[in-house]
Amino acid sequence: MKKYWLIQIHAMMVCVAGLIAACTAEPAADRMAGRIPRLDPDYSDVVLPPNISPMNLAIREPGTRYWMRLRSRSGPPIEVSSRDGAMVIPGTPWRNLLAANAGDSLQLDVRVRDPDGRWQAFATVTNWIAAEAIDSHLVYRRLRPLFNYYADIGIYQRDIESFRETEILHGRGLDRGCLNCHSFPAQSADRMALNLRTARHGRPLVIAREGRIECVDQTFGYLAWHPSGGRLAFSVNQLSLFCHTIGEPRDVYDGRSDIGLYDLETRTVSMPDPIARPDWLETWPAWSPDGAWLYFCRATPRPIQEFRQIQYDLLRVSYQPGQNAWGQPETLLAAAAAGGSLGQPRISPDGRWVLFVRFGHGHFPIYHADSDLCLLDLQTRQWRRLDINSDQADSWHAWSSNGRWIVFSSKRRDGLFARPHFSYVDAQGRAHRPFVLPQEDPAYYDSCLQTFNVPELVRGPVPVSPRTLAEAIRDPARRIQPASQGAPPGPTVEGNVPAPAGPNAADKK
Repeated sequence: MKKYWLIQIHAMMVCVAGLIAACTAEPAADRMAGRIPRLDPDYSDVVLPPNISPMNLAIREPGTRYWMRLRSRSGPPIEVSSRDGAMVIPGTPWRNLLAANAGDSLQLDVRVRDPDGRWQAFATVTNWIAAEAIDSHLVYRRLRPLFNYYADIGIYQRDIESFRETEILHGRGLDRGCLNCHSFPAQSADRMALNLRTARHGRPLVIAREGRIECVDQTFGYLAWHPSGGRLAFSVNQLSLFCHTIGEPRDVYDGRSDIGLYDLETRTVSMPDPIARPDWLETWPAWSPDGAWLYFCRATPRPIQEFRQIQYDLLRVSYQPGQNAWGQPETLLAAAAAGGSLGQPRISPDGRWVLFVRFGHGHFPIYHADSDLCLLDLQTRQWRRLDINSDQADSWHAWSSNGRWIVFSSKRRDGLFARPHFSYVDAQGRAHRPFVLPQEDPAYYDSCLQTFNVPELVRGPVPVSPRTLAEAIRDPARRIQPASQGAPPGPTVEGNVPAPAGPNAADKK
């Protein structure tokens, strides 16, 4: 009897395998479309990391049956079929195919059965698999794209090699306060800093490093770790959100801003004169990989009535960490020469390129549809607008640790929600066609009503748990009162409303 059931089970397995093979076998083409298929997300003509998660997609062609084959030079191809066009790629065969063909091309063959029962073959979609991997994790903030209230903000990390997303910290356990401006030194997840704004727990700078969590009772703005890991450059901004009636109604006015330095070992805040002059607006600090230069943006203050005339230049200033000594700022690119305001400088790991944004005016690019990614070559001092930009805001960018990948937030899909996009950057500084972060559900971005911003690539998962972080923030014994050298920094103001459930002016990055 046992043998009989084993035979029956084996027969059923053979039958199921036969049905699967029949469903995924290549259909004979009745006609040729003469073009590539419409894919969503549009994963075509892109360069992929060899360690990216499966790039699940939907075939946006009318039909009753869909078939797709992924193939490359080495290894068995992957064949997927569905009735609704959603193509979910199995993880293990995908990883094997990419690993076996790093540095080679990846082809997608698509067949769609028309309502009349005939199969239509589309032109082959060709992508490329880079030889260089991307850092394993992406850290970003998720929130609804509101601009006057915040109540549901969280910082998450996504394993890029899979679809696993985990929470780093959420505002639900902290009076539904605001979390923002997370920062890491040299793409290392072992040290992290972020800002917190709540009614009950104040507005501390939260620092997690080497198993310790500290809460510095000082309000900071945009953050940048020195590569040594022992100092943080920060901005102090007096920001106000206001609305107008022409184009995008939101804008952010920076009434006062300076850049300072926080020493983690001495717990001291300083406001060095070259980057904290009262007659300038200084913001967007970013260190060079060797820590010898601090890059930032600077503008001449103007009244809010002249907000469209405020444009920021791109500068840098030399720094000697051993002597804590500063040079004099030098202008790398003036706004007048670039034809727009400049912001968010990020320097490549090899120290050659400065990736920044250019947009019409001000310092807050996410509200500007004309915000474009640009690249400055520090060897030649030449700059150019990258070809990967869209007609919507492209900003909030970061480099991978090997300098071959960038990630940035883009509203190109619908003009409303910012999504993380990746682009391969070759040795000549050419950025290749970007692609959106893959999701397990091909239709994920159709229904997700949250925006992703401040994407940062890191070389591993953040080791501290959300519970540990929240408990440390709520513990008064963890609070540090920093000492000040020179004039202490003034308050960072968002819309002049301190309540965590009130207007959240300049926080929708």
